[in-house]
Amino acid sequence: MRLGDRIAEVSVGDAVSASVSYDQLRTGDDGLYWLETRPDVDGSATVTRWRPGEGQRDFSPVGFDIANGLHAYGGGSFAVVEGTLWCVGGDGLYRRRRHGDALELVSHGSFGDLTIGDGELLAVRESEQGDELVTVSLTGAPQVRILASSRGFLGAPRPGPGLLAWTAWGERDMPWDACEVWVASYSPRGSVEGVVRLAGGTDESAVEPRWGPDGALYFVSDRSGWWNLYRWDGLEVGAVAPIAGECAAEPWELGYASYGFLDDGRIVVAVQEGPRHRLVVIEPGGAIRPVDLPYTSIKPYLAVQGTRVALIGASPTAATQVALIDLADVVPQVEVLARPEQAGLEGARVSTPTELSVRVASGREVLALVYPPTGAAADWRAPVIVRAHPGPTASCLLRLDWQAQFFTSRGFAVVDVDYLGSTGYGRVFRESLYGRWGLDDVDDCAAVAVHLLSAGRTVLGQVFIRGASAGGYTALHAVAQDGPFAAATAVSAIVDPDRWAQTVPRFQRAHAMRLRGGAGRVRAAAVQRPLLLIHGTADEVAVVEDVRELAEELTSLGTAPEVLFLADVGHYVASSRRAGAALEAELAHYRSVMAGAANDQRGLHSGQR
Repeated sequence: MRLGDRIAEVSVGDAVSASVSYDQLRTGDDGLYWLETRPDVDGSATVTRWRPGEGQRDFSPVGFDIANGLHAYGGGSFAVVEGTLWCVGGDGLYRRRRHGDALELVSHGSFGDLTIGDGELLAVRESEQGDELVTVSLTGAPQVRILASSRGFLGAPRPGPGLLAWTAWGERDMPWDACEVWVASYSPRGSVEGVVRLAGGTDESAVEPRWGPDGALYFVSDRSGWWNLYRWDGLEVGAVAPIAGECAAEPWELGYASYGFLDDGRIVVAVQEGPRHRLVVIEPGGAIRPVDLPYTSIKPYLAVQGTRVALIGASPTAATQVALIDLADVVPQVEVLARPEQAGLEGARVSTPTELSVRVASGREVLALVYPPTGAAADWRAPVIVRAHPGPTASCLLRLDWQAQFFTSRGFAVVDVDYLGSTGYGRVFRESLYGRWGLDDVDDCAAVAVHLLSAGRTVLGQVFIRGASAGGYTALHAVAQDGPFAAATAVSAIVDPDRWAQTVPRFQRAHAMRLRGGAGRVRAAAVQRPLLLIHGTADEVAVVEDVRELAEELTSLGTAPEVLFLADVGHYVASSRRAGAALEAELAHYRSVMAGAANDQRGLHSGQR
């Protein structure tokens, strides 16, 4: 996409249509495959195939949403082998044979992390009783066979030479807190034997096991304080290349691939350092060589073909795209395979961020990305929207976000805050929010807002906070106390951590238990600023009833919030078919608050005369 000199408002339609999402990139047969979600169509996910000389085309049946709810957040929703598509959607596991049109239901249930083995498909199946590692024959009449089971959680079934590796974590843990890598003897259509725990434990998160071409098992562990790559040669475990950065993403979903093996003996790894991602190559001797790429954000889906790696990348001036990188040359060759069609945004100028570091009361520093109004002068002053990311283990992403540009093109500054608990700063920083939720995250966002006020970038009455999911809880508490924020927008928000711990899907119950103990339930009587509540009625992560109750309590106190309930929309409003309505409501909310403040000022001056 060309980014020219034209300054114009980004329309809500363009902002939504440009927010196409690419995920779960993987190799299969002689091509590359990925999931493509198009909010401007129907919000469903489609498998797309790319082949050299052929380009890209939809590979899954039209109208079938390739998605799974395994562990609430899914992952590993499809696999392709010899032209046959195995996928998860609706009520179970499906197969579409080579050259066939119709999907065949293989088995009812909640499946994910689909992995092709030797003549069989491996997967994880979940029920309220726990998880199972299962296998299904790739030919004939498929039957589901159980290899292992747990009352907790399982993931990453990865077949190796006469062995099988997988991950496991308990009911009282999240995989980024305590996750184990297990190995057992295994042959296709056989059973697992001699099960051994290789890594992980109470204070260690070991994730993403993968067998290397040398027959060794590789995995990522945060035993050093950072998620780094390790290797097990059958006898002992050793570090591959220590890096002061995260070599894995926080495992909300299954099927992540943060590293891969080139056929010349090198290993390619995506590394996160604060809000930035970079790609590095680890040489056979352990030397680390950075790869010069035009991307600052890389999703945890690397797919290797020979000496080329496909990735999903973005930058502040390039929307998320699928690219193929040839690492055989000293100067990597980049071929873009897919990017959103953005005819309405062709030539539009964008706001690019600067990094801001602010010291908070405890003495530590919090980092934020500041997007000034589009086309603003160096000494800009503008209304500010502070955004608290979800998770809260997520992080600011240094990539083109057209929904942020929707606001910056209308004269707002947008500020993303990596508050305490974010990923990209090591294990200690990530887990320090436990028991402090609604306190330190709020303080960090407020400290950034106060800094911008002190620097003259904005004025009181024009500083807002918005957050989604866990960030919505942060935004609610930010206006349930005296502070710099004139209003808040809470999307898919959590309201009561104790109640949330009872209603949240079982995967996240441990998270709810560890986070709570800080600010507690958002109390209507404490809310001091105007609120906009946006929530999907089909949200299974943060149920809508809690938000309805908060809205009713506020109304009874005479401070009725603005409310937008989105029928049949789940937890991810931004990628839903109603994303445009949510953007318009948020913009109207801020403008209404500013207009009210301006009217109050005029009334005050009139009275003084």
